[in-house]
Amino acid sequence: MMTSPYPLPATPEINELLDMRSSGAAQRALDYYLKEDMSAAPPNDALFSIKPGISQEEALVHASELLRSAAATAYESASNHQGNQRDLAFSVVYLIDMAKAMVERSLRVSQTQANG
Repeated sequence: MMTSPYPLPATPEINELLDMRSSGAAQRALDYYLKEDMSAAPPNDALFSIKPGISQEEALVHASELLRSAAATAYESASNHQGNQRDLAFSVVYLIDMAKAMVERSLRVSQTQANG
């Protein structure tokens, strides 16, 4: 068994710990290091961000293009599989097509409202 060449610090008494806990300096230090700064902006954990000021129509057009790309990818994947894997991939194609139809409908309604 090896002993430390440096003396270990003495364990503080319970009263000393209680005195430190009620100390103003200790409380300020704890507040500084442990409490969140409420005025700080939350961290941005997004993988990508949307350009500020983008119109609803531009966002829908971009969403439609993304869905078209996703459908093409899923369709290609379905073509390369058989059985359940093929069925699952085609179900994804179907879901993407439904979402794309909703986006395109929103675009038509948006254009109709803008023109009328």
